[in-house]
Amino acid sequence: MRTARSFALALVIVIAGGVLLAQARAQNAVPAGLTKQTWTVDGVERSALVAAPRTPAAGVNIPLVFVFHGHGGTSAQASRSFRIHEAWPEALVIYPQGLPTVGQVTDPQGNLPGWQHTPGGERDRDLHLVDAMFAWATKTFAVDRARVFAAGHSNGGSMVYVLWAAQPERFAAFAPSSSVFKLAQVTSAKPKPAFIVAGEVDALVPFATQQISLRAVLRLNRAEADGTDWAGGVKKHTSTVGADVFTYIHPGGHPMPADAGEMMAKFFKGIK
Repeated sequence: MRTARSFALALVIVIAGGVLLAQARAQNAVPAGLTKQTWTVDGVERSALVAAPRTPAAGVNIPLVFVFHGHGGTSAQASRSFRIHEAWPEALVIYPQGLPTVGQVTDPQGNLPGWQHTPGGERDRDLHLVDAMFAWATKTFAVDRARVFAAGHSNGGSMVYVLWAAQPERFAAFAPSSSVFKLAQVTSAKPKPAFIVAGEVDALVPFATQQISLRAVLRLNRAEADGTDWAGGVKKHTSTVGADVFTYIHPGGHPMPADAGEMMAKFFKGIK
């Protein structure tokens, strides 16, 4: 009897392990409509999932959007949660994959993939990746250099802020979610339109800290403190220097609302 029970338990464990493995593979599988692209950056192979623009109009240059996953995430997961390529099929959307990185809130061993937290951090490996992706994109497609955007969640949002501080001239607008613009980085940034997502009960990045960051962005962009309703719970804070700030403050926690990517795409489309 004991042998039969042991065998049954072992069988359950094997089946459960197989299910988990299948789920992991499904999570990391390349979603339909995207292709994997690789580059060698600083001697390391880097990758991203790319959504090519669908039926671009003849003679019309293409907007380009970089979308960064959170710490521990993947490019495949980001493509499913943001879905910017679905909301904006005319754009070239690139979902890059991070490398193992020491987390600032979790993962102190640095086992999980993520992004550099500051300009100069991690020897700027991720800024160099953006350089490589941008060079490839502009060589391969007729990219509109006046409509290049960056979006990201959590640590990916921090990477968006790094780009804002380090490469403001390359990007037309930024859309960080559940992250903080370090005050030391704000001083080197230039006013740019922004779409900022924050959860009021965020357990990883406290809402109070995100509010401090948001106020710094409003000051940088010379935008009004009290916004007006724009769409779907998003408020628009009009800027006196053409760098409007859009805030999506939701009652949830650290994860983005399901429609955040769609709203980001709507925001990007409005940047001319």
